[in-house]
Amino acid sequence: MAIGSLARRKASTILSSRYLKYSFSLSRGYASGSDENDVVVIGGGPGGYVAAIKAAQLGLKTTCIEKRGTLGGTCLNVGCIPSKALLHSSHMYHEAQHSFASHGVKFSSVEVDLPAMMAQKDKAVAGLTRGIEGLFKKNKVNYVKGYGKFLSPSEVSVDTVEGGNTIVKGKNIIIATGSDVKSLPGLTIDEKRIVSSTGALALTEIPKKLVVIGAGYIGLEMGSVWGRLGSEVTVVEFASDIVPTMDGEVRKQFQRSLEKQKMKFMLKTKVVSVDTVGDSVKLTLEPAAGGEQTTLEADVVLVSAGRVPFTSGLGLDKIGVETDKAGRILVNERFASNVPGVYAIGDVIPGPMLAHKAEEDGVACVEFIAGKEGHVDYDLVPGVCYTHPEVASVGKTEEQVKALGVDYRVGKFPFLANSRAKAIDDAEGIVKVIAEKGTDKILGVHIMSSNAGELIHEAVLALNYGASSEDIARTCHAHPTMSEALKEAAMATYDKAIHM
Repeated sequence: MAIGSLARRKASTILSSRYLKYSFSLSRGYASGSDENDVVVIGGGPGGYVAAIKAAQLGLKTTCIEKRGTLGGTCLNVGCIPSKALLHSSHMYHEAQHSFASHGVKFSSVEVDLPAMMAQKDKAVAGLTRGIEGLFKKNKVNYVKGYGKFLSPSEVSVDTVEGGNTIVKGKNIIIATGSDVKSLPGLTIDEKRIVSSTGALALTEIPKKLVVIGAGYIGLEMGSVWGRLGSEVTVVEFASDIVPTMDGEVRKQFQRSLEKQKMKFMLKTKVVSVDTVGDSVKLTLEPAAGGEQTTLEADVVLVSAGRVPFTSGLGLDKIGVETDKAGRILVNERFASNVPGVYAIGDVIPGPMLAHKAEEDGVACVEFIAGKEGHVDYDLVPGVCYTHPEVASVGKTEEQVKALGVDYRVGKFPFLANSRAKAIDDAEGIVKVIAEKGTDKILGVHIMSSNAGELIHEAVLALNYGASSEDIARTCHAHPTMSEALKEAAMATYDKAIHM
């Protein structure tokens, strides 16, 4: 694809039509000179704080309101960042137990210091939240700590964390309040024995038996953390597969890998009831299709059945903002709600509930407000499961391509044949490239390997520019690197791989 055509494509935000409802003009007369801010952002998570910084960089007077009292939202405080810290720490412990000796590194014993592990996690979180506050100061973003709710389309009442109240006025208000844990009937999360991801990141001791309800990214990541540290992990999933959004072939390999790590799976299974009386938590289970009930005991149960938009208490009904049945705010292609001057981004609108998607929403939304053009393509948002091996993907799965009736070719390359992977003794996994048969245009890339979350971005860039598999195959890759596996898979897609 020519650079000019890419620029023209980015001249308008690309959002799937199934997500959009409104297409009216965004012109709005400013209420009066008393409006103090050009932009007010409710929510200081990845979408909100990025939107606030970008707005300030574009010369707009900006205020960001955050109820938590620390910036970064769920992702930084109790999500992406602390979970990755524990995933890394637990992986180091697991490697010390099982892999160091084969590399000639021997010692008499290794043990877990859980308080120290948690302290390292907390240090990382604290440093990053302070870093965002520093960016606010650098870019002159006004920061209000408190819970904001609409008084009118241009006024937000904030109950501050100090106990007071203030009114923040804005010509344009962006809702970026993120999402919350999806609860299940009959389950009360106490963050001690029945925990959400928040509680799972702050356990004070390693549970002997951990049951994870939900086989999505978060459940598998947290199950991996505690499984590496010694917990017996059982994952209960209502659906017939783990991570249903993954490519089917890669998903099967991924499940086998997790099972080798002693993670147990009970698929097509639903939780009927939970009993917390006594020393352990007792779950009553039955097949998803109905049938004989069984019981399962655990020290801790992690509820990881998804997330829902957090819009309660914002006063959306007071100003007439329209939502769908799932509670998501309906927006047009410029992130505007049906109420002029009120916008929404991130987890509160349709699309992937991912931090990096929210960031892209935030930048594009503010660019539109500033009279510029924004761009987000939800079909090209990468997804990563940060277990070991990691699984990363962008574009369409093979199942999706089949459903579209597109003629396609598949190229695959195993990391067992990759020099760098073999050299570091970390060669589990595969690269899978899917391309349109007639044009060789890449439709999807799926990687299971160590550091797949880093490797996927070459594929993201390729899809953004409409590249063919031959384009990647003819691009020189340094040797020896893990990234050569993507080059070889691309070669296998349009012709033949060399090292297989």
